[in-house]
Amino acid sequence: MPIPSKLLELLRLRWLSLSVIGLCVGYAITVLTRAPTWSLPLLALVWLGLGALFRWGAPTSPAYRYVPRKWCWSLLPIALWGLYIYLTESFGIVDLAAVFFHLQAGMAEHGGVSRIGAAFTYTLAMAALLGSFIWLVRHDRRWRRAEPFLALVLLASNPLLYGVGQRGAAIVTKPGAWLERQYVEPILLETPEEPPNLLFMYLESIERTYADRERFGDAYADLDAIGEHGLVYEGVRQIDNTGWTMAGMIASQCGTPLMPAGLLHDRQFSPLEKVVPGVDCLGDLLSEQGYELSYLGGASTAFAGKGLFYKGHGFDTVLGREDLQPLLDDPEYVNNWGLYDDSLYDFTLEELRRLNETGRPWGLINLTIAGHAPRGYPAQSCIDRQGEFDGVDILYSVECSAWLARDFLERADAEGLLDNTIVVIASDHLTMRVSAWEQLIQGERDNTFMLLGPGIPVGRESREASMVDVFPTVLEAMGFTIDWHRAGLGVSLLSDEPTLLEEHGKQYVNDRMREEIALQERLWEGLAPPRQENEEETPQEQVVEAPDDTTGERPADVQ
Repeated sequence: MPIPSKLLELLRLRWLSLSVIGLCVGYAITVLTRAPTWSLPLLALVWLGLGALFRWGAPTSPAYRYVPRKWCWSLLPIALWGLYIYLTESFGIVDLAAVFFHLQAGMAEHGGVSRIGAAFTYTLAMAALLGSFIWLVRHDRRWRRAEPFLALVLLASNPLLYGVGQRGAAIVTKPGAWLERQYVEPILLETPEEPPNLLFMYLESIERTYADRERFGDAYADLDAIGEHGLVYEGVRQIDNTGWTMAGMIASQCGTPLMPAGLLHDRQFSPLEKVVPGVDCLGDLLSEQGYELSYLGGASTAFAGKGLFYKGHGFDTVLGREDLQPLLDDPEYVNNWGLYDDSLYDFTLEELRRLNETGRPWGLINLTIAGHAPRGYPAQSCIDRQGEFDGVDILYSVECSAWLARDFLERADAEGLLDNTIVVIASDHLTMRVSAWEQLIQGERDNTFMLLGPGIPVGRESREASMVDVFPTVLEAMGFTIDWHRAGLGVSLLSDEPTLLEEHGKQYVNDRMREEIALQERLWEGLAPPRQENEEETPQEQVVEAPDDTTGERPADVQ
């Protein structure tokens, strides 16, 4: 007996829908569990097997009844999980703070062109998944009954919503202020008779983890060679709110994680006009001492508020893609983000020559791009040296970044441009998902941080620290005396004082960041809505904090 055409069509739609759902579920499992990619079709086959066993969506099933108009409560939860999967696959670790900050600080002139195609593919996949799920719910009464419960499970289990809810609860309840009490206002108590210059080189995503030659070969070898002439710190961890470029720079220059303005910003959907205006940073302190300060980066200064930050914190010259690209011999020699590092270092060398002629102490901060996830942007000079780039291997780009940094320092030193200069080399943050991701996450990871210059001892030190400790360490390396070897939340690694991570542990500090907003309010002081004049002031009751808030705490104003 021939199968009716309508029934045949339903059978085709059934297996098409189940196949789409199975592939999406399998892909999500491979991303979240880091299962090998080849397991995806196996997972999809398991899903189809379950569908056949339980006859999901089968038109001949007694449970079958088509419902033409049925709202699926799970559509939004599924879409939110899709967003989380996309962010996880793209960056390895989903950082909600980074998302919020970039939305408010500005995403103009970003270089993530390579992710646009991936985002488009994800959008099509999500549309297919939602359409398939709607079909299944409308054609299977069992799924219709279970679907509202599934929506609740998806909402409750989504890490994106957990993070948003936790921050929202902190803003509403305003719990303890442990972090705020640890904060020490950066003050220069004494200055050296002959202040040194400062060259601060941020190497995009070039974490010290790459120094492990068993896993990564000689990719980091040129940085190891640089470190043999200075002081190398091991164990500089990444705490929350320091895991992207602006957050890493602010942590290492202001001594505090970058807790986004978020709901504290009085114009939620307007771009920020200032970046962390409530704290003094490295540029503010050096500017007050008469330093000439410059920032050079290959990417646009309009992206993520970089220009706002440096111009608002004492820098005289702030140059990015929009300023430097027209000066290239070949203005087309750029990548998605901006200048290649060999071009940027040439401009940095020119700026060093200019600064050395001013007769004033100077500070120069430089931010590279070669190591940027997911593949890096190796310069042509690296390709000439290393051979053809396959477009995938991040270790090729790591080697390029390390070699260009070493070559630049050798050229600057040969011209005498680094006399009386403290050189700082640091990664801005740990890398996001790259081709060597599985090797990177096999153990503890740490940031690159090394010091070179007059008065800096040669050797290696292992400390349990974070990027906030870079700020006071740089100040003391330059010969400045600071209060109790501390600035912001950081402790100078040149001292014997314990860092926050050494005293309390990384997890405890992260927990406090998620539960408190007092330090966040300090960072963005002046951006919060003004209090109404007719608002009655009610006396505050004294709050006795939990023992965890006071354990091991040293007052911030100890002299």
